[in-house]
Amino acid sequence: MTAREEVLARVRRALVGVGPRADIPPAPQSAPPIAPEDLVDRFAERVADYRATVERCAATDVALRVAEAIPDGARVILPYGLGIDVAGATVDDGISPVELDSFDAVVTGARVGIAETGTIVLDHGTGQGRRAISLIPDIHVCVVRDDQIVTDVLDAMNLLDPARPLTWISGPSATSDIELDRVEGVHGPRTLHVLLVET
Repeated sequence: MTAREEVLARVRRALVGVGPRADIPPAPQSAPPIAPEDLVDRFAERVADYRATVERCAATDVALRVAEAIPDGARVILPYGLGIDVAGATVDDGISPVELDSFDAVVTGARVGIAETGTIVLDHGTGQGRRAISLIPDIHVCVVRDDQIVTDVLDAMNLLDPARPLTWISGPSATSDIELDRVEGVHGPRTLHVLLVET
């Protein structure tokens, strides 16, 4: 008898006469589906739960709202193809990490927003830029169209290409030490400002 067969035989013997345990609670049921008209509200609520700023605006007001979200005098970097005019901003052309660290803010688009978790996913396509620009500056202004919002992670996964780099953002960067003291900005932007654009 091989070692594998011996281990499996022991497991089978141990399981003889073992029925379902009464102390194991039933599996949780999935959350009730979110009505399409409630997706945007749920997404905004969940994003705000993470201490991010959520602001709704019309497509015609995006450039103005982006400008208002960025502090005066801040150095701003934009990904190629964003399509939003930001005065004085630099378009990323492969800026080195050292130089990138001198930027205060980044403005990106998103690939998808997840209503149930308040998560934004970037697949770093056009208008989203490479991963470094969404992680190094201290302020991230992310533009999410309301038609990009899906119900849950499974719906998002059905839209995403697993071969692409994916960045999942659930609020500003934060971590807690052993005493549960929250520290923001350790491994990403300290401030997340989400512009939720009505389409």
